[in-house]
Amino acid sequence: MTASAPPPDRDEGLPAARYVGSGPYCYADSLAMVLGAEAPPPGVVETLTGSPFGVQVAPDSLPYFDPHGWDPEIGLDTAIALLGWRCRPDAGGTPEEAVARLRAACARGPVLAGPVDLGLLRYRPGAEAEEGGDHYLVVLGVEDGTVLLHDPHGHPYATLPTATFTAAWRAEAVYYTDRPFVLRSGFVREHRVTGAEALRRSLPLAARWLAGRAEPSTAPGTLGGADAVEELAARVRRGLDPVVRAHLAAFAVRVGARRLADAARCLAGLDLPRAAAVADKQARIVGGLQYPAAVGDDRELAAGLRRLAPTYERLRGELAAAAAAAGHP
Repeated sequence: MTASAPPPDRDEGLPAARYVGSGPYCYADSLAMVLGAEAPPPGVVETLTGSPFGVQVAPDSLPYFDPHGWDPEIGLDTAIALLGWRCRPDAGGTPEEAVARLRAACARGPVLAGPVDLGLLRYRPGAEAEEGGDHYLVVLGVEDGTVLLHDPHGHPYATLPTATFTAAWRAEAVYYTDRPFVLRSGFVREHRVTGAEALRRSLPLAARWLAGRAEPSTAPGTLGGADAVEELAARVRRGLDPVVRAHLAAFAVRVGARRLADAARCLAGLDLPRAAAVADKQARIVGGLQYPAAVGDDRELAAGLRRLAPTYERLRGELAAAAAAAGHP
C-alpha cells in the first residue's frame, strides 16, 4: 500500500531546493546594488529589514504580509545599521532642488532612491495600472535631462526624462510616506559585520515585531499577527473586495512567501532549526494561498489563512528564546 503524502502544513526540514527567481524585492535588491561586493545576498537583506516577521491588516487599507507598523523605510534603515553601514538620507524641497541633490549625489556614487510611484515609471509596459504602488531603485546619473537607473524589477540601465522621474519620485500616492524625493547616498562602512552576525543581532527586534510592536504612524484599528490573519479570513468568508483579491494574487502572497522562505534559510544558517521550521511552514502556507487567491477559491483561501494564524506566536516564542539564549534581551 502506498503511503499517503504528508499534509502541506506539516513541520518538515527545509526543502532541498531553495527558491531562486524573480520577485518584488526592490528595496533589498537596490540596497545590495549600492553596497556592491560587500553586500550580503538580497534574501539576507530582506530578513534584516524585519519584513518577514508579521502580517498587518488595516480597516481601510490593503493587507500585507509584513509586521504591524512596519514599512520599507523603517526596514531599510534597520538593515543598513545592522550591517554596519551608514549613509546620508535626504528628502523634500522643490523638484529643482531635489534633482540638483540627486545629480550631486550621483557624482559620488550610486544612489538608492525611493519610495517612487511604480505606476509613473513609464518605461514599464502597463505601468499606469500600478499607480500608487511603492518602489525603490538605484540612480546612476542625471545628465542632459535624463535619469539613468537600475530598476531591480528587470530593467538595468533604464532611462527616464528627468521631469517624468521626478513625478514618480514625488511619491504623492504612496501610502506610508509624506516625504517627497527621498534618497540615500554616501554609503560608508563603519565596521565589518558578517551577514550571520547581523542576523543574530536582529533576533530581538524580529521577536518584538511578531509581538505586535506598532509605530506611531500605524492607522487606528490596524491588526497584526494572528488577529490580522483571522480578520482577513473573515473578510474572505464575507466576500472579498476585488481590489484586495487582485492585490493578494499579484503582490502580497508571492512576496510574503518569499520573505518567509528566505527567513527560514537565514534562521537555519544560525543553527535555529525550530525557528527555521516554523518560518518554513509559514512560507509553505502563504505560498499555498496563491492559487485560491488567483482563481477565487475563497473556501480554501480562508482555510489557509486559519492555518497560518497560530504560527506567528509560535515563531515569536522561538525567536525570543533564541535571543535570550544569545544574551540579547
